[in-house]
Amino acid sequence: MDADSKEAARLAGVVGNSLDDAARAGDLARKAYQSRTQFYRVFQAVIAESPGAMRRRLLLERAAWQLTRTRVPVTEIALDAHYGSLEAFTRAFRKAFQVSPSLYRRMRPSHIWLPAPNGIHFGAPGEPLKGAMASMDLFDRFAGTDSWYTRRLLEHAATLADEQLDRSLNTTAKVDGFGAPDRSLREILERVVMTKEIWTAALVGGEMPPTENLPATERTPAALLRRFEKAEAEFQRVLGDVRNRGAWDDTFVDALCEPAETFTFGGVFADVITFNTYRRLMALDALQRLGAPMQGFGSPIEYEASLTAR
Repeated sequence: MDADSKEAARLAGVVGNSLDDAARAGDLARKAYQSRTQFYRVFQAVIAESPGAMRRRLLLERAAWQLTRTRVPVTEIALDAHYGSLEAFTRAFRKAFQVSPSLYRRMRPSHIWLPAPNGIHFGAPGEPLKGAMASMDLFDRFAGTDSWYTRRLLEHAATLADEQLDRSLNTTAKVDGFGAPDRSLREILERVVMTKEIWTAALVGGEMPPTENLPATERTPAALLRRFEKAEAEFQRVLGDVRNRGAWDDTFVDALCEPAETFTFGGVFADVITFNTYRRLMALDALQRLGAPMQGFGSPIEYEASLTAR
């Protein structure tokens, strides 16, 4: 295990061991022997999730485990998850799992994990935090690879100069059959992000995100990463729920199309992964040709290895 993996495991343990405490960010930082600012920065860098977001997610996953594996009253589970009232807990649980705690208990689903960018999840009491390798299906593998690799691509792209990002790739390939070919590394990365933004808006019934004449400040790798994180959270939430319900063949109406069209959730997920995979491989090749120190081949096996190394 390398130094980064050891640090990730140590910091994840700090959060995982705090679930029974009414811990605040400052308390977690002290347990990690770091300042609050340093703790947040390092945690975000090695675990790809803020400590607060990870703790809230683990508490909700633990609550889901308690609802399906115990007879503990829902009110007690709410207090155990550090919510001040049953109403607040119910709102948070419904937002995360798309059903109320009481209905979730009656459904007794076997899958209690929420979408996570790092594959770290709540384990049964007495067990350490679990990595996604403990129980990953194809959704976990494909969605996780797409998230993990896109973040790495954008982070490495941030080390390049504008001239490198905009250098012509001299390609004539139209990746998805629409529009002009991707002419530069910046355009490839931008279209990866836009794909997630547009389909996420369709899935949640949102507005079409702007796709043309964006200011330069919204096209930097850092800005693209911020945009990606926002869209990715909703994309994973919606399709993670579809996976949990086994509803890949269910349909929804995409009102952003003119005229509106009906798609299956499974078809949309396969479409996004297909075209984003092609673009990610193009971006990886371009980065390596431009001298960015990004290793790998773009394979889901590399994503799996990143989880087992934690």
